[in-house]
Order: sequence, then structure tokens, then C-alpha cells
Amino acid sequence: MYTPSALPDPLDHAEFYDGVTLKRGLAWIVDVILVSLITAGVVVLTLFTGLFILPVIFLAVDFLYRWVSLARKSATPGMRMTGILFLDRSGQRLDPGTALLHTIGYYLSGLTLLAQLLSIGLMFISARGQGLTDHILGTVAINRPADR
Repeated sequence: MYTPSALPDPLDHAEFYDGVTLKRGLAWIVDVILVSLITAGVVVLTLFTGLFILPVIFLAVDFLYRWVSLARKSATPGMRMTGILFLDRSGQRLDPGTALLHTIGYYLSGLTLLAQLLSIGLMFISARGQGLTDHILGTVAINRPADR
């Protein structure tokens, strides 16, 4: 039986991990679209002068979007739409510090193609579908239980 104090075992409770890797990919696409829309709104609010630093604005919006949503709901809006959430190594929702570390790890693993490919590969082959940052932090994305 699943208890909130521990991560579900992938053998005994495979339903928590079924399809999560593909859902993470879909959630990422939704999140990029939402961040792009927010970024466009910021550019409009700057009377289009923000276009001169568009990449910086996008990265700042994306970083805050991911960190705040992971810290508050343990999932980004895209993840909530696809029915997944993150848990820490003890099976609890992410606290703000762990959410910050996860967001930093997301950016660090995206800095090189090799790290990004390794992370994606790990999501497909590891028992819990964990990426590189998840392995380091002990976090896991699962299908959201009905009681959450």
C-alpha cells in the first residue's frame, strides 16, 4: 500500500509511474507555450523595449515559473494538466528549497546536449523514470494520486 512517507515502489505500484515519461514531455511542451505567452506579455508591458533582451526575459520568466509552481504545487501547470507531480525522496511534495534545486538542476542539465540526452535516457530506462536531476536529488515524478 502507498504511504505518503515513502516513494511508491515501481514494482509493487507501477501505476504511479505508467506513462509518466511521456506525460513529462507533454507537460514540458505546455509549459514552454505558457512561458512564451507570459514572456510576450512582459515584452508588451515594456512597450517592446524588452525585445532587446528577450532571451534574458524568457529565461527569467521560465526560471520563476518553474520554481514557484514546483514550490507551491509540486508541479508546473503543464504537469498538473497531464496529471503528474513531483515528490521528494521521502515521498512528500517539494519544499521551496528542493524546488529551487530541481529548477537549477533542470537548467544545468540543459546546458550541454550530452547531459540533456543522459537525463532523457534515464527517464526512459530507470525504474522510477527519473532524470539526471531527479537521481541527484532523489525526486520522482509520479501520476498524481486521487488524494492529492
